[in-house]
Amino acid sequence: MTNNKNVLNWIEEMKALVKPDKVVWIDGSEAQLKELRDQALATGEMEALNPEKLPGCLLHRTAINDVARVEGRTFICSRRKEDAGPTNNWEDPQVMYAKLRTLFDGAMQGRTMYILPYCMGPIGSPFSKVGVELTDSIYVVLNMDIMTRMGQQAFDQLGDTSNDFVRGLHSKAKMEEENRYIVQFPEDNTIWSVNSGYGGNVLLGKKCFALRIASYQAKNEGWMAEHMLILGLENPKGEIKYVCAAFPSACGKTNLAMLIPPKKFQDAGYKVWTVGDDIAWLRVGPDGRLWAINPENGFFGVAPGTNMKSNPNALISTQKNTIFTNVVHNLDDNTVWWEGLDKNPPKNALNWKGEKWDCTDGSKGAHPNSRFTAPAVNCPCISSEFNNPNGVPISAIIFGGRRAKTAPLVYQARDWKHGVFVGSTMASETTAAAAGAVGVVRRDPMAMLPFCGYNMGDYWAHWLEMGEKLGDKAPKIFNVNWFRTDDEGHFIWPGFGDNMRVLNWIIDRCEGRAEAVETPIGYEPKPEDIDVEGLGDVTTDTVKDLLTVDKALWKEEVKGIKEFYAKFGDKLPKELESQLATLEANLDK
Repeated sequence: MTNNKNVLNWIEEMKALVKPDKVVWIDGSEAQLKELRDQALATGEMEALNPEKLPGCLLHRTAINDVARVEGRTFICSRRKEDAGPTNNWEDPQVMYAKLRTLFDGAMQGRTMYILPYCMGPIGSPFSKVGVELTDSIYVVLNMDIMTRMGQQAFDQLGDTSNDFVRGLHSKAKMEEENRYIVQFPEDNTIWSVNSGYGGNVLLGKKCFALRIASYQAKNEGWMAEHMLILGLENPKGEIKYVCAAFPSACGKTNLAMLIPPKKFQDAGYKVWTVGDDIAWLRVGPDGRLWAINPENGFFGVAPGTNMKSNPNALISTQKNTIFTNVVHNLDDNTVWWEGLDKNPPKNALNWKGEKWDCTDGSKGAHPNSRFTAPAVNCPCISSEFNNPNGVPISAIIFGGRRAKTAPLVYQARDWKHGVFVGSTMASETTAAAAGAVGVVRRDPMAMLPFCGYNMGDYWAHWLEMGEKLGDKAPKIFNVNWFRTDDEGHFIWPGFGDNMRVLNWIIDRCEGRAEAVETPIGYEPKPEDIDVEGLGDVTTDTVKDLLTVDKALWKEEVKGIKEFYAKFGDKLPKELESQLATLEANLDK
């Protein structure tokens, strides 16, 4: 499949380490994939679902001790500890390689090694990059087929001489929790993952490559790899403007990526197009603007809570050729179910562990982190630009979190540098769903805290450099908060499709069509500039309330930011210190 000596030599070295009984090269052909599916069905690793209701769909269960990303077992191994920074787990690469070699030694004896070439991004795009994952898991192969451009086409993209590919080694090994490691070696373009079978730890193109390794590559090569959705907003004139947005988990990222405009806007001719729901790779284009691609080819979404009300486009995306992991198996019609899908849990069913499940006993049927892996092409609102090798031009970058009182509904940064400050201080308050206390502020700068492959102080410096490169062509930066609550703890803003009303103001600001009011934290809309027609109880006065900036709360916020920034020592860019001082001074006026 390839004559690339860099690839072939590395594969031989890895084979000698893991000692597989058999080696299969994955060419991406439908015939080969069918053979693998049949094999997985024969061994019980996968189950075929109802061919009429869910054509081409499969069900999989992970080991009970292996159901989510494990941040405590995820490492960035740079040669110098300071290059990994205070927010990553670090180990000396030589020490970690030695430890992992012991775990990988003979790990594939009695098993097949699948050699899986894949491309992140459209084939032929100057943005795209190639990875090769060696794995002993058919589940990985079938998921990577959905999530990436996999097979011979990836080797064709790499060519016969390039050494610019990410080397991924994965083995389920013995599935030992205490020996589970997901390790990135950014300086070696290498990822090793052992003793896990869960998607987020083993689909190495996902967070491991597309964010942790790619963010490091992007810093060195002058582009950006970000944990951001990409969406296009089409107005009644047929003009489409694209935005990127970063949110920590549980802040409605996928819902925003696949937003359905309220009826009033649909009737007027507004449309929303999904380019990506999770990751954006951004480069300065020949015209000096920032352009983005989605490096992925599918959606790896959380199932619970996804339904025809919360996210119809995501649910429709799962109705064919999708892999469901750790959901409920409805035995009556051989379909799947999860909490929040509808109010009719199946009576005759198996839970995510494969045990007989009684929906009346109070236990959860689907794991809270159960997943669907769905092809992007299934999405009813997928953008016609999805495979455009040049990407789409970005007008705005939006940050957001879950704050009950502090952050207003929306505000605009004064300029790019202030926007980097806004992104660097992003935070969410813990909800009852998260372990531990409710209302604790967790900083998650640019939603990249678990995914940045190097020191976050250097990452912010890179953002500031990108702003200098872009100059006056830089996208405008905004912050949103859909989660302000009243004194009883109820959300004030309706959210979901109605977030379109805020996005319209954002686009109008980018196009110079809307005014703004200066506040101590940035520019806010005039309350009457947010269209609330048809929202019932939500009036212009409600919006006015949602836009209030409580100086006392913001002074508390400043204390929290100082505490967080202190972790970075002299790696904290001076510009961010200066932005913090400006905020403090504005609050004292």
